Amino acid sequence: MKIYFSPASPFVRKCMIVAQELGLASQIEKLPSAASPVVRDQTVAAANPLGKVPTLFTDNGQALYDSRVICEYLNDLGKGNFFPKDAALKWQALTEQSLADGILDAALLARYENAMRPQELRWAAWTTGQMDKIKSGLGYFETVIDTRGKTFDIGTVALACALGYLDFRFPDYDWRSPYPTVAAWFAEISRRPSVADTLPSV
Repeated sequence: MKIYFSPASPFVRKCMIVAQELGLASQIEKLPSAASPVVRDQTVAAANPLGKVPTLFTDNGQALYDSRVICEYLNDLGKGNFFPKDAALKWQALTEQSLADGILDAALLARYENAMRPQELRWAAWTTGQMDKIKSGLGYFETVIDTRGKTFDIGTVALACALGYLDFRFPDYDWRSPYPTVAAWFAEISRRPSVADTLPSV
């Protein structure tokens, strides 16, 4: 298998955490990419019309995207349990994956607004709106995360990636103080080798 890779991408990280947990990471070749919301990487776009990472090539050459599809593929390939068989737990995990991915989307939009848009065109209310989504999402997880215990399903994997991205790109944003239960959970889950080994970097 091959994957278009960026060491800073939280969505690539989600895939690589699942792959490592299932013993598949060594079977995935990391392909360099220069994906950007402004200048699209045409090499990636040739396989994924959106030109985004992650994009995974299966051993038979099929291109899969986005991270949700790739993680489900890896889970099937490795006969994993990231997508619970029990119906209620499955829909819970999938919904929490969507919420955590939404937190990530909001964080990415806030970063793009302040890191890529020319200063004279930046819209403060836009950034405030995105950060409010992050607060609402973390507020939900604060009320439920202590019931998840050591569960590591696709929802909690996505949450770990979202929190890691906040630490990486928003180091001055103190999310831990208002969400101490989430913070304690994250400190514990960060000790897993798959999480520790996939820390984002520039």
